[in-house]
Amino acid sequence: MRLSRYFLPVLKENPAEAQIVSHRLMLRAGMIKQQAAGIYSWLPMGFKVLKNIERIVHEEQIRAGHIPLLMPTLQPADLWRESGRYDDYGQEMLRIKDRHERDMLYGPTNEEMITDIFRSHVSSYKDLPLTLYHIQWKFRDEVRPRFGVMRGREFLMKDGYNFDVDKPSALHAYNRHMVSYLRTYERMGLTAIPMRADSGPIGGDDTHEFLVLASTGESEVFYDDRVTALKLGDRAIDYDDRDQVAAVCKEFTTLYARTDETHDESVFAGVPEENRKVGRGIEVGQIFYFGTKYSEPMGATVQTAEGTQVPVEMGSHGIGVSRLLGAIIEASHDDKGIIWPEGVTPFHCGIVNLKQGDAEADAACDKIYAALTAVGLEPLYDDTNERAGGKFATMDLIGLPWRITVGPRGLKNGVVELTSRRTGESEELSPEAAVAKVVEIYAAHR
Repeated sequence: MRLSRYFLPVLKENPAEAQIVSHRLMLRAGMIKQQAAGIYSWLPMGFKVLKNIERIVHEEQIRAGHIPLLMPTLQPADLWRESGRYDDYGQEMLRIKDRHERDMLYGPTNEEMITDIFRSHVSSYKDLPLTLYHIQWKFRDEVRPRFGVMRGREFLMKDGYNFDVDKPSALHAYNRHMVSYLRTYERMGLTAIPMRADSGPIGGDDTHEFLVLASTGESEVFYDDRVTALKLGDRAIDYDDRDQVAAVCKEFTTLYARTDETHDESVFAGVPEENRKVGRGIEVGQIFYFGTKYSEPMGATVQTAEGTQVPVEMGSHGIGVSRLLGAIIEASHDDKGIIWPEGVTPFHCGIVNLKQGDAEADAACDKIYAALTAVGLEPLYDDTNERAGGKFATMDLIGLPWRITVGPRGLKNGVVELTSRRTGESEELSPEAAVAKVVEIYAAHR
C-alpha cells in the first residue's frame, strides 16, 4: 500500500475527549471515529488490526477443536425469558420492539441462543463433546461509555460455548479454553494472567478472567509477580489429553493472582514479600463453567449410554476482540506513539523515501516494496512529498515494528537503514539484506 493512495487521517494534536493512551493514539493514528457515545467506525488501519486479532483468535480456537458458526446480533426476548435472565440482566441490555410489537434485544451474549440451537439438533451423548463459537458484534448499554474501544457500548467479541455429558468433561473444556487463550494472547505479544474472578450475570462457580497489567486498567489486581514470567512458548499441546491440559492450567493458576472481587488478604500474605504485587489490569477475556444453569430450564438434554436423559453440562468463554486492540496499545507504546507487536501489526514494515522524485531513490523503494509483497508481506510505502521529519513522526505514531529508510546518500554507499520501532536501533544494510531480515523476522511469527 502506498501512503499517497491510503486513507490514514492522522491528527497532530491530542484529542480533548481521550482520557487514556489507547483512545488518544487510536484517534491520532486515524484508526477509529466516534459515531455516538461508545460506538465507533473502524477506519482502514484500525480495521486491519482488528481483522488480524480476529484471525489469531479463530486459528487458536480451531486448533483447540472448537467449531465456528455465526449467530445474529438481534435475539428474541422469549429465549431469555426461558432462562430467567430477561428481567434480571438490567439496563445494560438494549431492549427493542419490532414492527409487530415482538420483544427483541441486541445481544450482549449468546448463552440462550446457542442452547436453543443445541437442543434443536443434538439428543445423544454420542454427539458430545461439542464446542461452538462465533465472533460477533455485541451491545451493552453502558451508563458511562469511556476509554474508547476499552469500554464501548458496541464491541466485537468471540464467545464460545461447550456442551458435555458430565462435569469432568465440562471441566476439561474449561481447561482447554484456558490453554487456547494463553496461546492466543502470547501470539499477540501480550502477557495475560488468568485470575480467579467473579462470574457476574453469566453465573456459575468456576471462572477466570484474563488480565493484561496496565496502569489504566479498571480492575485492581493482586498477584505473585513470578506469574508474569510463565510462557507457553512453542510447546506442543494435545488438546485431547486431559492430564496434559490440566497440568498447563495448574502451572498458570497455582501462583496467587486475583481481582479485587475475589482477593483474600490472608492467602496473599503467604506470598513471599518480594513477589507480592498490587497493580491494575485490563480484562481481555473470561471463561466460565456453569453446569446446567441454562440447559436445565431450557430443556437441553441428551440421552446417556445407560438410556437416561440428563441436562448437558455447559460453560461459556469470551475474548474481547475489539477491546484487545486497546489493551495491546496500553501495554505497548511510548511517547511517540504505538508500538505494534509483529503478530498484529497492520503493515509489516514501513518504507520511507527521503527524496521522493529522485529517480534512484524511487526505484530502490519500488524494488523493496515489490520484494516484500512478493513473499506475502504488506509494507506501507510513504511515497508522499512530506518532509523527512514528518514522515518519521507518522511512522512512529502508527507504530509499525520495522522501518526501511531509503535516501540518495545511503544509496551511494549501497545501503538503506533498517530501524526497530521497539528499540529505536538502526543498522545499515544493502536493500536485499534489509528485505531478507524483515522476511526472517516475520517467518518466526507465522
